[in-house]
Amino acid sequence: MSNKTTDRIREAFTKGKAFIPFLTCGDPDLDTTGKLVRAAAENGADLIELGIPFSDPTAEGPVIQGANLRALRGGVTTDKIFDFVRELRKDITIPLVFMTYANVVFSYGAESFIRTCKEIGIDGIILPDLPFEEKMEFASLCKQNHVVLISMIAPTSDQRIAMIAKEAEGFLYIVSSLGVTGTRSEITTDIDSIVKVVRENTDIPCAIGFGISTPKQARKMAQSADGVIVGSAIVRIIGEYGKSAVSQVSGYVKTMKDGMKGL
Repeated sequence: MSNKTTDRIREAFTKGKAFIPFLTCGDPDLDTTGKLVRAAAENGADLIELGIPFSDPTAEGPVIQGANLRALRGGVTTDKIFDFVRELRKDITIPLVFMTYANVVFSYGAESFIRTCKEIGIDGIILPDLPFEEKMEFASLCKQNHVVLISMIAPTSDQRIAMIAKEAEGFLYIVSSLGVTGTRSEITTDIDSIVKVVRENTDIPCAIGFGISTPKQARKMAQSADGVIVGSAIVRIIGEYGKSAVSQVSGYVKTMKDGMKGL
């Protein structure tokens, strides 16, 4: 499927190793999230993951869970986030993907949710709780609307890695560590062997997430993969600084992107 969306995602991986920050929409409020998206884009983010808050985010550790709860308490809704992205797209050209849970899409109405993603310029969606075997219902809606359904590969996926990679679109999200999101002091998964199987089965880019927080870790992971995803470390800064987190996050994104230069 060659269209603007997949081309835009592929493009994000053509300027060296991609840096992909994750932000929870509405933490501390949508106005600040907008400033954070723009600051990240200006400081080297190649693609941004926007989290739609959910009351029971099973893949998340305490840091992102906290952000979800703060955003929900602040009154964020899916419709408000759709309007927010419409506004962002007036000046933000890099790819934007939603990360949320299947329940959020179901309760909104899958067809309506994915059609709106297309209308507002969302390039893809990531649903961490959607098993590969059950993705068809979403996948066909995504195809119709030219929104990429991004697949995840976990360290446990062994024989499934090839199968998931063969059908993957946009980019592949490789989960670096078992368990929930959160920073890790070290990442012990044999990423190289996972990437090797991926490369044998697809030519789409792969990015590694879960547990990466330092430029050194980012550089190490970027040696194996095409990009690095960072969530908890950024969300922790926002949790600490709130509305004044923009300059802190700008500096952090720049440091992480710089850490991967020249690979």
